[in-house]
Amino acid sequence: MPERKRQIAVLGAGAWGTVLANLAARNEARVTLWARDAGHAAEMAATGVNARRLPGVPLASNVTPTDTLAVAAEADIILLAVPTQALRPVCQALLSFVASDIPVVICAKGIERGTGLFPSQVVAEILPENPPAVLSGPSFAADVAKGLPTAVTLAAADHERAAALAGTLAAPWFRLYHCADIRGVEIGGAAKNVLAIASGIAAGRGLGASAGAALIARGFAELTRFGRAFGADPATLAGLSGLGDLVLTCTSHQSRNFSFGFALGRGASLAAASADGRLVEGVHTCGILVDLAHRKSVDMPISAAVEAVLTERIEIDAAIEALLARPAKPEFAGDVDVRLYE
Repeated sequence: MPERKRQIAVLGAGAWGTVLANLAARNEARVTLWARDAGHAAEMAATGVNARRLPGVPLASNVTPTDTLAVAAEADIILLAVPTQALRPVCQALLSFVASDIPVVICAKGIERGTGLFPSQVVAEILPENPPAVLSGPSFAADVAKGLPTAVTLAAADHERAAALAGTLAAPWFRLYHCADIRGVEIGGAAKNVLAIASGIAAGRGLGASAGAALIARGFAELTRFGRAFGADPATLAGLSGLGDLVLTCTSHQSRNFSFGFALGRGASLAAASADGRLVEGVHTCGILVDLAHRKSVDMPISAAVEAVLTERIEIDAAIEALLARPAKPEFAGDVDVRLYE
């Protein structure tokens, strides 16, 4: 009797979910790609392409689009590629289908508004019998779809489980490192989106490459302070899911957060900057990130300035002036563990 093939359910048919489905399919798994919209799923099934989110990239032959979450009942692994703010309702819907001990890999970046919970905490609260893992790092779906070299991090509480899960998505051009620091990986993915908006604003305002570099460096100091306050490993924050993702997101127009900030810097209104309808996760994360920082007495002036701009409490030029007017201080005043660089 032939051996049963591993079954993987990818929930979320955006560009990233589609790329992950194709990666999982390379390793001889049966993959289902769930779309919330029945019409979207039907289009993909009929054409073999996710034209709405990743045009020009064929779905692998062993990827089956669907609009029913019942496919999760047969899955050996579930990849959650829905936005962070949609995690809770999707997990609640999964309760009727998912078997206990089936790993759930979170492929979204952010913090849940209202609760201040990180994605793994949301999953653990609703699906306590399903061990969460987190996939994050410097990656654009279009690059991975083209086979361009990319390296990311997969974190799970158990190193062996993390390594095994990483193997289900690995490709010659898609390198996965693994670690056990779930919180550190989540913090890097959440904070970098807010800081990328700041970098985009600076670029749109024409502040120059020197200002851009300073924003990344000082943004990393903020990310590190926040991470340490929440128990993250400094080495994780200095790795792919922290510094690596920060650099990518703060320097490329492929980043929705950077592009959004760039439009604001050019003078666009908040509505006009997001008129293309693309999800800008940093907008949803900014307020709760700054709130959590305040609760822990973590100084995050760049993130706070972005939050003030997004809530229209301050004009962009005034925010820039306020940041530049901050008192000088030692560069490494507890911001980062400089031993990492010795």
